[in-house]
Amino acid sequence: MMKHSRITLVFGALLFGEMALPQSPPANYDESKVPRYVLPDPLVLLNRKKVRDVKTWQKKRRPEILGLFETQVYGRTMIVRPEGMTWEVTATDKEALAGSATTKTVAIYFVGKKDGPQMELHIILPADARKPAPVFLVPTVFNPKPEKLLGRGYGLAYFNPASVEPDNANGYAKSIRAFFAKLGQTEPGPDEWGAIGAWAWAMSRAMDYLVTDSDIDAHKVAIMGVSRYGKVTMWAGAQDERFAIVFSGESGCGGATIVRRQYGETVKSITGFAPYWFDRNFKTYGDRVNELAVDWHMLIALMAPRPVYIATAEQDRWGDPRGSFLAAKAAEPVYKLFKRAGLDVDEMPPVETAVGDFIGFHNRKGSHGLNDYDWEQFLNFADRQFGKERVLK
Repeated sequence: MMKHSRITLVFGALLFGEMALPQSPPANYDESKVPRYVLPDPLVLLNRKKVRDVKTWQKKRRPEILGLFETQVYGRTMIVRPEGMTWEVTATDKEALAGSATTKTVAIYFVGKKDGPQMELHIILPADARKPAPVFLVPTVFNPKPEKLLGRGYGLAYFNPASVEPDNANGYAKSIRAFFAKLGQTEPGPDEWGAIGAWAWAMSRAMDYLVTDSDIDAHKVAIMGVSRYGKVTMWAGAQDERFAIVFSGESGCGGATIVRRQYGETVKSITGFAPYWFDRNFKTYGDRVNELAVDWHMLIALMAPRPVYIATAEQDRWGDPRGSFLAAKAAEPVYKLFKRAGLDVDEMPPVETAVGDFIGFHNRKGSHGLNDYDWEQFLNFADRQFGKERVLK
C-alpha cells in the first residue's frame, strides 16, 4: 500500500467517526420530491430593513444571525475563555518522523488546575519550514498521519474532542458543559449549548494557546473537520473570527447544507439519533423546518470575509451534496458585500471539479469520508488564500 493510501485510511475514514448512522425516518433521495421553500435573506434585518454596507452587516445583521443559531440550533455557549486557564508544554521531540518534523504536546488546563477539566493539544510542525508555520487545527478521535500537510509546509494541531465531551447521549454528566452549569443542574436548558457547541468551544481554547506559540503563524490557522466535526468547524468558525480559513467536509444537516430541502439527513432524523449535539430547541423544528429563522447558507455567510471551503462526496447522498452547493451559492451576496468573489459559478460543477474563490466547493467521487483528493483541494485553497487574494472588480 502506498504511503498516501495509508494516510487516507488513518486520517480519513477514522477521523470523523460517523460512518453508519441510523436513518429514521426514511431519507428522501429523490430530487423531484424536494419541497418548495423560501430561504431567509441573510442581508435583511429582523426589522425587515436591507443591509447595504459592511458596517451594518458587522454591527447588526451578523450578531442577529449568530444569536439565532445560538438560540434555535447549537445553543448558547455558557462561557468563553475561563478565568485562570493555563497551559504547559509537557513533551517535545525535535527529531520526530525521522527528523522531518518537530512535535510538542500541550496540556490546556481550562480552570488552571491540573486535577480539573483539561485537554491535550498535539502539534506537529515541518522541521525544515520557515517559521512561523501555517497550521491546520483538527478535532479528531484518532491519531492522524500528517505527512501530506508537512510536505506542503503546513503544521497540524489536533485534540481529542471526547476529552471535552464524550460523544454519546449520556455524555453530559462528564462534559465541560456540566462543569460550567449551575449548581444542581442535570441537563442543559432549552437554548444552552449542545455537544457541537462544547467541541467548538474547545477549538477556540486551542486557538488561545496557538496565538501564543512563536513557531505558529497565528494569522494562518485553518480549521478542518469531516462529518460531525465538519459541523463543529462551521460553528467554531462562525463564533471565533480568529480562524483564518474554515474547511468543512461532508457535514450534512446542521453543517453546511440547506435543511429546508429535507433531502438525506434532516432536522428530524439528526435530532432523533443525536439530539445532544444541539440545543433542545432545535429538535422542536423537526416537523416545521420552514419556521426556522435561519438556514445554513447563513452559517456559511458568517465566515465572511474569511475564506470557507465546503467539500462533499458523490455517493454521500445522506449529506446532500447539492444542498451544500446551494447553501454556498446563497451565501455569495454577503461575500459580495465585502467585494469578495464567492463560488464564481452558477451551476453545480462536475464531479471532482473544484471551484470558488473565497467560497470553495467540490463534490468528489466516492462515499462519506476523507481522501487524498480532499486534502489536495484543501491545501491548494489554503495556498491560494495565504498567498494572493482575488477580489471582485
